[in-house]
Amino acid sequence: MDFGANWQQYDQLYLPLPPDEWVTSETLTGTAVPHPLRIGTSGWSRKEYMGTLYPRGTKEMGLLTEYSRLFNCVELNATHYKIYAPEAVRKWVEKTGSRDFKFCPKVPQSISHHSTLLNAGVETAAFLEGIAAFEDRLGPIFLQLSEYFSPVRKINLYKYLESLPRQLTFFVEVRHPDWFGNPSEREELFRTLKNLGIGAVITDTPGRRDCLHMGLTIPKLMLRFVTQGGHRLDSIRLRDWKTRLDDWNARGLEETYFFLHVHDGKYEAGFYEEVQALFGLARSQPQMTLF
Repeated sequence: MDFGANWQQYDQLYLPLPPDEWVTSETLTGTAVPHPLRIGTSGWSRKEYMGTLYPRGTKEMGLLTEYSRLFNCVELNATHYKIYAPEAVRKWVEKTGSRDFKFCPKVPQSISHHSTLLNAGVETAAFLEGIAAFEDRLGPIFLQLSEYFSPVRKINLYKYLESLPRQLTFFVEVRHPDWFGNPSEREELFRTLKNLGIGAVITDTPGRRDCLHMGLTIPKLMLRFVTQGGHRLDSIRLRDWKTRLDDWNARGLEETYFFLHVHDGKYEAGFYEEVQALFGLARSQPQMTLF
């Protein structure tokens, strides 16, 4: 993912984490809740993983199995492009064996990008029927709206979110600048999501710092961390997140989904190892490490 990347000016950027949004203080209770740090990427089939994260010669049918030995969750982009039947979903689950692994499916673009949201009931039902087959492997569901979906259409969004089943965990990523640049829209967004029990995706990308809003509307975090790969600023930004997560964990954060988006895939293995070392993860056993 290169959304808001701005790699041409990366060396000149000052990228500290902003202070917490007001809603974060309302959401975190102040009581530490031990939980696993879930780290993943946007998929298991990236060609750069072969010979780095995966043994060279790994067959396509074995990619998800290898991935699940290293990571304990995945940002499932496949569901963004197609609604999968329960049978296909169960095959993915089988490949992860008995590991503590979570699939975080993205809402299909036919709903998020190509509908009014208010006319998406049939497709939403089909999508939810398919991913129900994940059973206890189902993590948070991720609704990503396009950069052109502005607060002008907020009623569509809020009504759609109200229609979603409350027993499932949903996160929303909004990208249009007016969601965060307009103070009243920003406050209404966070207040609405908090009232509905829906999370706000935090996207840490160099060129769109407004999406790094630091607003926790539920005591769970879905972070999309966009890095260049092999750059000094990647490490600095990662250490800043370690400090912030330590604070949020002490104040009651209950779940953490940390998705790595490394622009240059040849650095993915090295950056993953850096994450492991910083957070004290046991190699190939991320599911065993608790905060």
